[in-house]
Amino acid sequence: MGELAGGAVSTAAPAGRSFWAWARLALGLAVIVGLLLWLGTGPFLAGLRLIDAPALAAALAIGLFTTICVAWRWSLVAGGLGVGLPLRAAVAHCYRAIFLNATLPGGILGDVHRAVRHGRDVGDVGRGIRAVVWERVAGQVVLVAVAVVLLFVFPSPVRPYLPVATAVAVAVLVGVVLTARVLPQSGATRVTRAIGTAVSDVRNGLLGRRTWLGVLVASALAIGGHLATFLLAARTAGSTAPLALLLPLTLLALLAMAVPANVAGFGPREGVAAWAFAAAGLTAAEGVAAATVYGALVLVASLPGAAVLLARRVRVPATV
Repeated sequence: MGELAGGAVSTAAPAGRSFWAWARLALGLAVIVGLLLWLGTGPFLAGLRLIDAPALAAALAIGLFTTICVAWRWSLVAGGLGVGLPLRAAVAHCYRAIFLNATLPGGILGDVHRAVRHGRDVGDVGRGIRAVVWERVAGQVVLVAVAVVLLFVFPSPVRPYLPVATAVAVAVLVGVVLTARVLPQSGATRVTRAIGTAVSDVRNGLLGRRTWLGVLVASALAIGGHLATFLLAARTAGSTAPLALLLPLTLLALLAMAVPANVAGFGPREGVAAWAFAAAGLTAAEGVAAATVYGALVLVASLPGAAVLLARRVRVPATV
């Protein structure tokens, strides 16, 4: 009976994961189809036609800077967790991950690949995966913090709702912290062990004496690179809106990219950009054009990752 139960769980888990993977893909497709029905293909194609050589060169340069910052953050977190990763190797892995994220559905398969690959290289897949998870969490936390500050400072469609949203977020965080302090007293259950591991990871990987400042600086610089790329995309797509107006709209689009429901990077980003630009007094078409050009520039900036993949295949030919 136990074997049957275990088999049922083992087969149900992959089925559940497959369902959510397809659900995320369907959501991304739904957003794209909705935008096409609403605005037509014009906004998607108009911006792409305006991409020129200087924009591509700038995207490659900014992409190199941003990738080095992300790789530096990952290297710091991995070192704090005891699975050290040289910066040069981290840059190569990150380039490959960015390329896979930009070309495969879901937008996270590249990160999954680098996490598992690094874990196998160091002989600890679990810790390798946790290093990437916490590296990504650190980036998102800093992004949200920067976004909250800038969205308070600059006018944006979400400005009136920020006090309530911030209060809710703080309440949730306090609840999580209090729960983490209470649960360990009930015994060494799976949940309490997971919480204990998470607390240890955060202490060593993110808040360690030798890591916290580097993680913060690397995250801030990477966010600056993403913002610069989106602003470049908006200008390339023909937007003449002042930077004080574009900056908060760009932040909203970048926050939408954290939703793992896209098709090769496209989906929620374009949807939120369309809404945000329209709500700010511009046009939805302008937002879609800027977001589409951003996706194209990110794809170009990720092309060194294709070279990393190709070099790997040349060094390690497939075996039958």
